Amino acid sequence: MNFAYTIKDLRDRAGLSQQEVADNVGIARATYVKIESDAREPKLDEIRAISRFYEVDTADLIDDTIKVGEPMEVYTREVVEPSIVPRDIDPKVNPDKLRQVLLYILGKVGAKPNVGETVLYKLLYFIDMDYYEKNGRSITGLTYIRNHYGPSPTIDFRKVVEDMEHHHELDIVETKYFNNTQKKYLPSAMPDLEMLSAAEVKHIDEELARLSDKTASELSEYSHYDTPWLVAKKGGAIDYRSVFYRTSLTAVTEPDDEL
Repeated sequence: MNFAYTIKDLRDRAGLSQQEVADNVGIARATYVKIESDAREPKLDEIRAISRFYEVDTADLIDDTIKVGEPMEVYTREVVEPSIVPRDIDPKVNPDKLRQVLLYILGKVGAKPNVGETVLYKLLYFIDMDYYEKNGRSITGLTYIRNHYGPSPTIDFRKVVEDMEHHHELDIVETKYFNNTQKKYLPSAMPDLEMLSAAEVKHIDEELARLSDKTASELSEYSHYDTPWLVAKKGGAIDYRSVFYRTSLTAVTEPDDEL
């Protein structure tokens, strides 16, 4: 059994054409055809290139010690899809998703005495900003503006709340909280968690556990240390991308280790 027969058998078992082998080996198809048909002696560099392509030992290929006629496992490079999701530089609110987030949050903490409108605003802000710092995306897509008492969502929030109230998904009531009148949002429906990923639900739960027991004053003061709020213009939109310049006071990710 000669070299020409061996490389033809290797090619047949790999299901390749002569052109494909020639291209991968780096020689002209006409040259490869002559080698495979035993009409031309192969050069040493050609033998080495063919052995590298089929991942066999060069000496075995020259000495005809490769077993033929048996199935050959063809090496296929594994294609790994990139796991990094591109950063969303301009988040847009998804009203349906925002409805489910609100129902979920309110179902969890809406009945707490301290959770009125101001606390809800700050919880939403930190849920979105912290998730953006970790993943480059906002969960609700809400835009927040810089107010004197901290960040608050824009009119998109109000539109969704009014629609939910109209469809009896939540009730808005006023109660007394110490010496203040407090506006509370109470859910009247169950959330559809199919619109949220497991990672998003986990993140919301962690944020609520960390922040939902704080008062409106405490959360407002905390937000005043947050870089996105600090660098925004008064009354202007807060840029999500500013989370990447947070200090240790509000950052939720560890800085990369220095190499």
